[in-house]
Amino acid sequence: MIEQIIEFLKELQANNDRVWFKNNKERYDALREGYLEIVQQLINRIALFDPEVAGLEAKDCLFRIYRDIRFSPNKQPYKNHFGAYMARGGRSSIRSGYYLHIEPGNCLLSGGLWMPEPKLLKMVRQDIYDQMDEFVEILEDPSFKAVYPQLEGDTLKRNPAGYPADFPHSDIIRHKDFSVSAKKPDSYFSRKDWLDEAAADFEKLFPFNRFLNYSVDEFLGL
Repeated sequence: MIEQIIEFLKELQANNDRVWFKNNKERYDALREGYLEIVQQLINRIALFDPEVAGLEAKDCLFRIYRDIRFSPNKQPYKNHFGAYMARGGRSSIRSGYYLHIEPGNCLLSGGLWMPEPKLLKMVRQDIYDQMDEFVEILEDPSFKAVYPQLEGDTLKRNPAGYPADFPHSDIIRHKDFSVSAKKPDSYFSRKDWLDEAAADFEKLFPFNRFLNYSVDEFLGL
């Protein structure tokens, strides 16, 4: 199914217009249903090690393929990928979770916090600062690092206000996002057991997500 989705997306990239999409809408609908089933299977596997996602429904995790082009210079009406964010609350959740991104030549398994609002970002930084040894231990764990080699996302040029300039882990504190990803070749999804492999890679994310979600819980007053 993922191979068929990738082929569809390749064609969509070459024909990103409403006429082509209308002529291929039934095909898209069938592929979306297949993707929903795959995401639900992933959710069920993730729930075995992360109870936060238990009971989550795939339909609440999928992102729309339609782009909001009102204020964008890019007027292509459709996204060039399928995406699903698996976390309590689904695709709109502010929680650290698990993301499956299907795009020709740029497929990803990823997780963490993307663009947290300023108050949450401040709390995350402080919690990381206070528990830096624990956070670094998660990032440097060999099984984690083999899949997710480094923190990603935008960073500040200097330490945020209130943090010493000579702090030994300034590279971490400067992050504005706290996310990681594992790039997968398109051929990865041709394997019979890729769902089990993906679930195993997502399981390596669990300590990372759990740490970040302590801050989210604090932010939400839970």
